[in-house]
Order: sequence, then C-alpha cells, then structure tokens
Amino acid sequence: MTISPRFDQYEDAWDTRCLVELRVGNRIETVRFFHCYKRGVDRVFVDHPMFLEKVWGKTGGKIYGPVTGTDYEDNELRFSLLCLAALEAPRILHLNNREYYCGPYGDNILFIANDWHTGPLPCYLKGMYQSHGIYKNAKVAFCIHNIAYQGRFAASHFEMLNLPDKFKPSFDFTDGYNKPVKGRKINWMKAGIIESDRVVTVSPYYAQELVSGEERGVELDNILRTTSITGVVNGMDINEWNPLTDKYITANYDATTVMDVKPMNKEALQTEVGLPIDRNIPVIAFIGRLEEQKGSDILAAAIPEFIDENVQVIVLGTGKKKLECQLTELEKMFPDKVRAHLKFNVPLAHRIMAGADLLAVPSRFEPCGLIQLQGMRYGVPPICTSTGGLVDTVIEGITGFHMGPFNVDCEVVDEDNVQTVIKTVKRVLKLHGTPAFTEMIQNCMVQDLSWKGPAKKWEQLLLSLGAAGGEPGIDGEEIAPLSKENVASP
Repeated sequence: MTISPRFDQYEDAWDTRCLVELRVGNRIETVRFFHCYKRGVDRVFVDHPMFLEKVWGKTGGKIYGPVTGTDYEDNELRFSLLCLAALEAPRILHLNNREYYCGPYGDNILFIANDWHTGPLPCYLKGMYQSHGIYKNAKVAFCIHNIAYQGRFAASHFEMLNLPDKFKPSFDFTDGYNKPVKGRKINWMKAGIIESDRVVTVSPYYAQELVSGEERGVELDNILRTTSITGVVNGMDINEWNPLTDKYITANYDATTVMDVKPMNKEALQTEVGLPIDRNIPVIAFIGRLEEQKGSDILAAAIPEFIDENVQVIVLGTGKKKLECQLTELEKMFPDKVRAHLKFNVPLAHRIMAGADLLAVPSRFEPCGLIQLQGMRYGVPPICTSTGGLVDTVIEGITGFHMGPFNVDCEVVDEDNVQTVIKTVKRVLKLHGTPAFTEMIQNCMVQDLSWKGPAKKWEQLLLSLGAAGGEPGIDGEEIAPLSKENVASP
C-alpha cells in the first residue's frame, strides 16, 4: 500500500466513503480515503482541503508552497495529518476490489516513511497506538531522499503535534544556520531518524556522505553515525523511458540501431527548438530543476567559456526566477548555440534525451538522481559531478564522465567548479565522434537500470525487519517473495 495526499482528482481513484476524524493541532479534522489498485499495489489518497484545495486548480499553488522556495504556513498541520491518516488507513480500509486479498491490512505492519514530512509517524505509532496495544509488532523504516530538507520549525511548535513530552528530545535541535532564525528548533527528520527501526537512503555513496561530516550531513551527521544508515540505489521506470517504444520521439531505436537513428532524432530536436540543423555538432542537454542543488547556476556561468567550441546547449526546466533569467540572457547572447525552455514539458524531455549527445549533471549534491539513468537508457553519457548516486551509477570513461566533487555551499558559485565544468566539457568534446565514444553509448544502453536489483535489496532490508514474518536477509541468499499485504508507504 502507498499512502499520499490527494493533490488532484485522480480519475482512477474512487471514493471509499471511509471517513476518520483526526486531532491535528487544536482542532479535529475529518479525512476520507480514495483508492485504486494499480500494478499490484493499493494506492490510497488522503482527501482533505489542506491538500486538494491548495494544489488542484483552486489557488494555482504547488505541493509545498504557493511558489518555488516558499512554504505554506500550515505545512506542519498538513503533514502531521498525513502521518495520522497513514496510520489509520491499514487498520480501517476494507479494500475489496483486489484479486489477492480483501479487507484491512491489520496490525502486523511495516511502514516505510519517506522524508521529513513523515518524521512524526514513528512517534505517533509508539505514543498513540503501541502504548494502547495496537500495532504491537509494527516497525518503521525511515527513508531519506534529500537530507537538505529536514522540516525545521520553531521549538514552540512541538505542542502542535499532540505528542507526549517524552518525544520532545527526539525533535529538539539547535539550528546552526541563519535561515530564517538561528537557534533552538524542532526537527522532524531528526525525530524520524531516531524513532524509526531502520534508516535508509537512496544510494550507498550518499549514505557515506551523510555520515562523513556536518557539511554533507547538514547538521544531522552525528545522529546518523549513532543510528547507522543503509544506502540502496534507486532504479528507474524502464517502460516509460524506453527509446524502442517511446511515443514522443521521432524515430525509435535500441542499442543495435542507436548510431544510425539518433542523428535523425537530433535533427528533429534542433528543428523543434530552433537551433541550426547539423547532425554532426555535439548537443549537450540539461534537464532538471533550476536551483542551486542541481548546479544550473554553475553550468550557466561556464557556458560562455566553452560555447565557442563546436557545440549546442539545450536547457529544459523551471525553478528560481533568477536562474531562469540567467538562462534567458544566455539564449539572447548565443541565439545559434543555446536554447532555454523554461517550462515543464514531458514530451520535450523525451525528445531531448533521444536527440542529445551528452547530459550535463553538475549537481552540488545528488542523493541518487534519475536523470542520469534516463540519459544512459537513451544512449546519452552523463557529464556529472562525483557525488551521491552519481558515483554509484556513472562509471568514468565507461558510461560517462566525472568532474569530481563540487563545493556544496549553495550561496556562492565557486570559480574552481566553473573551471572544472569548462575543462571537462572541452575534454569530452574531443572524444565525441570517436570509436571510444560509440563504445560508451553502447555501454550506457546495455545496462539494467530497472528496479529489479534495487527491489531485491529493499526486499532483503524489509525482511530483516520482520516483514511477512521473514528471517533477516543476507546478500546472495535466496529470499522468498515479500507479501504485499503488510507494507505501507506514506
């Protein structure tokens, strides 16, 4: 079962007509649950105006705030409501339109709590359920997707959570940064880490980075060294991202036809974005959020220094206005070389992957990253920094190019990092069109980038916590399939 807010009127999710009252802050709120059964998984959506009316067509707002970089003032209430609803759903929902099981999941549950938004869940589990004999054998695995976002709030806001005082030390936190107020706070992610039975993150190298020091661990490194953390690299959806069947691209291809077909996709892409048509000129793409984590500001600073080379650059993404303006100016300065599409456009993202030669991934930090997996799937070697999941998934000289680690300070553009991008791009462009580059494209495309391997490791991890009554899993051993009935993921 997956449990998430109902942010839209999902057409295949039906009203269960199951309502539950939950105490959030100083008031009682009623939520109802919508449900669909898809790909063998119950998808449950928590319906409440704090979710749907903030995002779907009413305010034009985003999931976490009205505009990028600004939070809704009631985010604490919104996500504590999600945690409480997630604890109720497996107990009370009678999901009777599934082929394998009918009725509620029951008490024997393993919750996978994702990121700071679910930090209070293990506390609610212990303080409101297990203390009353409910969910006695339930466990929680807490998964960190990006430690930069921790849910730091004023210390006085602990009272809004309606938790026993014994949990206060797990939330207490001294904020060493000045945004917006330096000093004592509560930290939802810290509580999730401490109170859960297992802490997981999305790649092995990122797990190492998080315990390596305060800078990478964003002031939670000491806590993680105490609890320990396991890294399991993400897989990707190889059905949605498949150049052989992709409905968005001009010509389909696989590893055996890529060298003949990709030039046609490049010409179609150049035509679409308005760049000079030349199948022999290398095209470097950047697809992602325009924010400091992704290093789009570093790339923008480097472009004028390498754009005189035989190269074109295409950027697709939205984000902070100052970064959007920076890229718009570059397009004006180099109209025959640079295109910046500042919008969310899934079909164009697919066509860029099919037509580009190289993928720029200059992230200051990257827990795992999916974009480099999608690029390699389409035969686009990444030019990436050496951080997080990029280290685990891209092999220098074999499936891509590494630039080394970058300065993680998002307040500045480190000139050394800019020069590294320039030097690496120039190095890579010399290799383009050679037999070695062709071999690299082949290496990218023949990899298994699916969820098959990562799912097996997750299965071992969950079995080690007692899911499905299993025994601890050991790498290399044959493990029985994990039961679907007793895993809930908010």
